[in-house]
Amino acid sequence: MGILDDRYTGPEDIKKLTLEELRDLSHEIRTFLVESVSKTGGHLAPNLGVVELTISLFNVFDLEKDKIIYDVGHQSYVHKILTGRKGEFHSLRQFGGLSGFPKREESKYDVFDTGHSSTSVSAALGIARARDLMQEDFQVVAVIGDGALTGGMALEALNDVGDKKTDLIVVLNDNQMSISPNVGGISTYLSQLRAFPNYERAKKEVQVIVEKMPLGKSINRSMDKVKEGIKSMLLPDMLFENMGLTYLGPVDGHNIREVSKLLKIAKEIKGPKLVHVLTKKGKGYHSSEQRPDKFHGTPPFNKENGKAKDSASLNYSKMFGNTLVEMARNNKRIVAVVAAMPDGTGLGGFRDLYPNRLFDVGIAEQHAVTLSAGLAVGGMKPYVALYSTFLQRAYDQVIHDVCLQKLPVTLCIDRAGLVGDDGETHQGILDLSFLTPVPNLTIMAPKSMEELRQILYFSETFNGPLAIRYPRGGDEKGIDLPPLKNFEPGKFEVLKEGRDGFIYATGKMVARAMILSEKLEEQGVFYGVVNGVFIKPVDHELIRSHLDKGYKIITMEDNMVHGGFGSMILESAMGHFMAGNVLTFGFRDQFVEQGSVEKLYEVHGLGYEELSNRILAFTGEKNE
Repeated sequence: MGILDDRYTGPEDIKKLTLEELRDLSHEIRTFLVESVSKTGGHLAPNLGVVELTISLFNVFDLEKDKIIYDVGHQSYVHKILTGRKGEFHSLRQFGGLSGFPKREESKYDVFDTGHSSTSVSAALGIARARDLMQEDFQVVAVIGDGALTGGMALEALNDVGDKKTDLIVVLNDNQMSISPNVGGISTYLSQLRAFPNYERAKKEVQVIVEKMPLGKSINRSMDKVKEGIKSMLLPDMLFENMGLTYLGPVDGHNIREVSKLLKIAKEIKGPKLVHVLTKKGKGYHSSEQRPDKFHGTPPFNKENGKAKDSASLNYSKMFGNTLVEMARNNKRIVAVVAAMPDGTGLGGFRDLYPNRLFDVGIAEQHAVTLSAGLAVGGMKPYVALYSTFLQRAYDQVIHDVCLQKLPVTLCIDRAGLVGDDGETHQGILDLSFLTPVPNLTIMAPKSMEELRQILYFSETFNGPLAIRYPRGGDEKGIDLPPLKNFEPGKFEVLKEGRDGFIYATGKMVARAMILSEKLEEQGVFYGVVNGVFIKPVDHELIRSHLDKGYKIITMEDNMVHGGFGSMILESAMGHFMAGNVLTFGFRDQFVEQGSVEKLYEVHGLGYEELSNRILAFTGEKNE
């Protein structure tokens, strides 16, 4: 037993502990994190890196009134432990359990729901300005990583911060990583700041010297400019101070005494401040220190050797990356664009083989898409790989910069559909709904990993905007679905003939449709299966043919029904005045919580039993 179990009751207890006890607490928390996350999976490396920083924040601020907002939120586990949720970590990221991100409904200490990057400064600034308008008195702190700082939204917020001199503290957690190592000018700039660890001391010494100079009042009014000039010699480009923030640091983020001291200074300074804290992602656990990218988000693993307990040899992301490498060997116009996730999207091998043809833009999805548009104008064949929920951030660029100009940019949409344990912020169930209305855009989804490979080869000669969506993980076990090799826009693939109707499914749901068809046969109902490989344009001819013959059509998708694949089929049927023979299945008008994918299918009406019962009722009603 230790401090956490024997003596710790809540955030205010941190202030009662000695420095040595706080160090012991850091060790306890790290031990607990490795033990717990090795069983449940989760974001390990980011949390191991912020143990002392989080303790320092609790040591300096009053969490009963002060507000701390964690950017992205995957580094909030330590915060959760210290705010009374240690006993719930066995349920981390499981259905009905503890969220892997801050959730306002979960705790009064979680100030703002997060999950996507670069939002914390904007949210904190809004809270701070509301505080001032309400004439309230409390501190507002945004904790943002250097990786998140590459996001344009963070820079927009910092630009706004200095305008009205709002009292706010931005803690820059600088570990030189986002998920993969950071890239770009911001990363280079922060490297320069790290090279000047004595900047704060030098600035104070300059101030003392200037104040002792025997100059008249008229000249004294110019001393600020003198100090700024000397400061510019120390650091060529003081970005943050030039934007209106008082820069403090850098400081060793694993030194509780020094971090606490700097945070206390920041509290006393009025206006916007940036506290630059240097940390090591994955600190305290050898495997995560060696591979912080691997342990950024990890499945359950053996804590003795760091090896994942269940690691598939091949998945859709790897198939995408491997295929693009194959294609690039023979086509020098092929380039890849990614937003801070070359490994997560399967492009690590492409990066290693063709470093000059992979453009990692950092956490900047909007820039990634428009950069791809520019590459297409310049004669290249760009493939931009983004997770489904991150593509949301580049919607205007997809419309205005790619589709309006009919440019041959291929959007490779990873993690489409349910991702499971990351919860609402990461479930990719909206991409079809916001992409189907966009003119000039063709949308495809493979029913298997091998079909993804064939679609990518098809895309090489496709002359226009193309979106390919594919799920997290691999193929459905036990189902062999030979890939379609000849693709014709607007043409579906009939996989199995039916007597009572057809299940039109797309992507990952095709395999589930085949299983469902077999289950229906056991109950005397015979539905064929159609692979909706083209979500847009749909196969109007096949739809009309089936409806004209009196068949019922069931649609299945891992997207919102509204605006998705089923809506496209339903709209086609309405054009033939036969919409009553169509029943759509997908996610309804609500966000989908965390949990295993199969559990979430059951909860949201896509489990095999409920699907079978509803289809049987639908078939019976129509046969009467």
